[in-house]
Amino acid sequence: MLNRRRPALLLTAALLAAPLLTACSGSAQEDVTAAAQGFFDDWTGGHPEAAAKRTTDAAATTALLEQTAEDLPDATLKASVGKVSVKDDTATVAWKATWDLAAAPDWSYAATLDLKKSGDSWKVVSEPTIVSPELDKGQHLVLTRSLPDRAAITDATGQPLFTPTEVVNVGVDPAQVTDLPALAAALGAATGIDPQQIITDVQKAKPGQFVPVITLRRPDFEAIRAQVFDLPGAVFPTDTRLLAPSSRFALALLGRVGGATAEVIDDSKGSDGKPRYAAGDQLGLSGLQKAFQEQLTGTPGFTVAVASTDASTGDQGRQIASVAPKPGTPIQTPLVPAIQNAADAAVAGQQLPTHIVVVRPGTGEVLAVSSNPAADPGNALRGQFPPGSSMKTMTATALLSAGTVTPDTTVPCPGTTTVDGREFENEDQFDLGTVSLTEAFAQSCNTSFIQLGVQLPDDALAKAAASYGVGSDWHLPIGIFSGTVPADATGTTKAADQIGQGQVLMSPAQMALVAAGIASGKPAAPVEVVGADAAGPAPTGPAQQVLDALRPMMRQVVLTGTAKALGDRGEVYGKTGTAEFGDKTPPDAHGWFVGYQLGGPQGDIAFACLVEGGQSSSAAVAVIDAFLGNLG
Repeated sequence: MLNRRRPALLLTAALLAAPLLTACSGSAQEDVTAAAQGFFDDWTGGHPEAAAKRTTDAAATTALLEQTAEDLPDATLKASVGKVSVKDDTATVAWKATWDLAAAPDWSYAATLDLKKSGDSWKVVSEPTIVSPELDKGQHLVLTRSLPDRAAITDATGQPLFTPTEVVNVGVDPAQVTDLPALAAALGAATGIDPQQIITDVQKAKPGQFVPVITLRRPDFEAIRAQVFDLPGAVFPTDTRLLAPSSRFALALLGRVGGATAEVIDDSKGSDGKPRYAAGDQLGLSGLQKAFQEQLTGTPGFTVAVASTDASTGDQGRQIASVAPKPGTPIQTPLVPAIQNAADAAVAGQQLPTHIVVVRPGTGEVLAVSSNPAADPGNALRGQFPPGSSMKTMTATALLSAGTVTPDTTVPCPGTTTVDGREFENEDQFDLGTVSLTEAFAQSCNTSFIQLGVQLPDDALAKAAASYGVGSDWHLPIGIFSGTVPADATGTTKAADQIGQGQVLMSPAQMALVAAGIASGKPAAPVEVVGADAAGPAPTGPAQQVLDALRPMMRQVVLTGTAKALGDRGEVYGKTGTAEFGDKTPPDAHGWFVGYQLGGPQGDIAFACLVEGGQSSSAAVAVIDAFLGNLG
């Protein structure tokens, strides 16, 4: 039941007079029609007292119309007049009521307005049937909205990913608090919520109001139960929420379901400016749950009953109208829970913000999107980070595409190299002397790739990156930052770009797509929802001979190079990256590993891992090692 303080009832009227002369003169019929129209004009204009003065009992009608405004909050009325009958000093006006209910379908019914001549004018007979023919004295309308069960978001096999789950609402009953600072400190220590915020919220609360602190799944609550259960003033009502398998499960992609926020309600407004949903509805607050709000939520329904205005009677009401809610339509994702769970367990072992994105080579299907609690989950898809030496996958593509080198070409790998007066160096200035391009790639020799890359046309790196989809305008329900590589960089910026510094930026998701393109030879647009419109045209990809040359180089990274810790994880190919950022001396650095596994427990998969501030690629390699181990 919607129970709100009396809002202003906004009404509109469409009085389509269809007069039928019955035992009266044209003048009498016109007078009756005018009287009815005047009543409706005032009522629908939001002036119930003025409308009531056009009736035989102004006080009773005012109370009736104001009660209706409470019973049908924020509703608008369209009134269409039909048959008009006049006999002597009485008349009836048939009309059709169509209520545009707030966040619910329309409610329509046929009704009759009785009028009586009073002197030279006609007045509407004051009775409850003015509002509805089902309404009697001492009764009012009871409107109850209902939403259907929310349609499922499923995994790659069609199994629902969100299920009804018991939660505990940790909160405060101000009336039971004996020591607010102590209570706030204890709750804060157990939940991680700022104690001062708890104090502020409790002090603002009205007597008897429940003050929420945090909502926890039952196992998470049981973990802190001993710390909080006996605190004076702490209360723990339970509820059921539609939740993913775990609190971090593909959070950046799937999003969350919860009580409708003001923002979500505002976003649901249609062309008429009225919202489709109301406070208390369980709706998608982020991710795919929000992006497919209308499809997943379905259409609300309602029931209208008449019940006694005397609540003490316990009258449950008599239903007079109903519209059943219509279920929504599920959407299917390509997510694979075994892969998602393996990624979630792997990133959980790293204290720094960490992400893994997994993609299916050849299809672009997103199989897992994982971020640990320390991370902003949005960074897995939309983060913009320098990729460091993982960019050498694309630098090598540009070099091999130019045809000036092969994997066996010998190249110098000095400890440092200078471009336009700026010195660039390898990690700890290691010096390999003269080695093959494959060895320079496997050991991540910055100086080799800078010396070779600056000799290419200025747009060569950008073209190579674009062949994997970098820079594409992906059209997706949940956006992916597709990366940026300048096509006009020169000098030191061009040099830095070759090793993923300079002006180059990437997201973990896009780097996983690059790895997938190398693995399959057929780069693909990303897929977040099965059967949805393509996110964009498939990237062209580099020439086959380029890929045939690049793949063994990536394999060597794992066999003998900077990712040899993964040598026992099956047929794994990849590239490490350490990406400096900030203005510290020495600078901080992110850790990357980008690669793919062929013929593993989950088939061919491509992935990218970023450890924000990991300082070295070894941090990302360790996370991927755990991830692949978790897959079995």
